[in-house]
Amino acid sequence: MILTDTHTHLCSEEFDQDRTEMIQRAISAGVSRFFIPSIDSSETQKMYDLEAQFPDNVHLMIGLHPCYVKENYLEELAHVETQLAQHKFYAIGEIGIDLYWDKTTLDIQKIAFQRQIQWAKQHGLAINIHCRDAFDEVFEVLELEKSSELFGIFHCFTGDLDQAQRAISYGLKLGIGGVATFKNGKIDQFLDQIPLEHIVLETDSPYLAPVPYRGKRNESSYTLLVAQKLAEIYQLPVTEIARITTENSKAVFGI
Repeated sequence: MILTDTHTHLCSEEFDQDRTEMIQRAISAGVSRFFIPSIDSSETQKMYDLEAQFPDNVHLMIGLHPCYVKENYLEELAHVETQLAQHKFYAIGEIGIDLYWDKTTLDIQKIAFQRQIQWAKQHGLAINIHCRDAFDEVFEVLELEKSSELFGIFHCFTGDLDQAQRAISYGLKLGIGGVATFKNGKIDQFLDQIPLEHIVLETDSPYLAPVPYRGKRNESSYTLLVAQKLAEIYQLPVTEIARITTENSKAVFGI
């Protein structure tokens, strides 16, 4: 059984004390494919080092996270563009709009989001979307950029059924993680109405740990707990959830 964690912050300082052991734990649990989103330029070298340490397992994205779109965002975008020309990536992400932490940067968040989508299309890459308190704003930008060249993952999807169907209409798969195990997560109530071909698994480690670890540090081995929850929702063996969601991840990332 091969499980894929399509969104895990393995370079987070939360893992500085036990990163190698944590990755080995995940591999032992059947999670052997890790896709690492980029936050900003400060993490790039750390990501390259981790990829070199685990070349068969760790696959990188590059992008500017919306929470890090600040006054220097043009410099940060230039860094993304430079790295795209120099290194192999499997997606541009995580990119998007976050109005939970800061509404004052909405205009430049939109600019950064749209520009990075355009780069993804130029390079034939997937996008990995971060959306928090910003479904309307994210959909507004996606509407401007929709095309057959637009594809990727709507990371940590927490919307309703209509929003799920709209995201899928733009060529996106839904990244499902620990929230599906929460009593108040809500997405578990309609997921069975979404064909499994539109679903990928993720943890968003070290954040959003699934039950029974909610509130504690998340890690990639817990992808298995998300798969078990989906097995329950879809009434399928966990091995089948693993197979289908890993195939879906290969369709997105090309590896």
